[in-house]
Amino acid sequence: MIITGHTMEELKDPTGILSGSRHEMMLAIEVPEDDEMYSESGLYIKAIFVQDGDESRIAQYQIIERDSESILDFELEEDEEAQLLQYCKEAVTN
Repeated sequence: MIITGHTMEELKDPTGILSGSRHEMMLAIEVPEDDEMYSESGLYIKAIFVQDGDESRIAQYQIIERDSESILDFELEEDEEAQLLQYCKEAVTN
């Protein structure tokens, strides 16, 4: 999986209950044609990234087919999840 770009929006907690910051990340990705997630129309990941002090995590993510906006029933592999987390950390701090 290659992350080719992103958009990001900070999510505000109107109640003030949640600690830390949350960002909705839309990440354009490319996967090889032989990958089971592959789609000719392209894919993106919609992720909620949480940063609370020294702790960072992906609260949730969805893999979405670009043209149809269909949510695909796939999970990322551990190394892909780690790549996603690292990318989000770097994007938020830059």
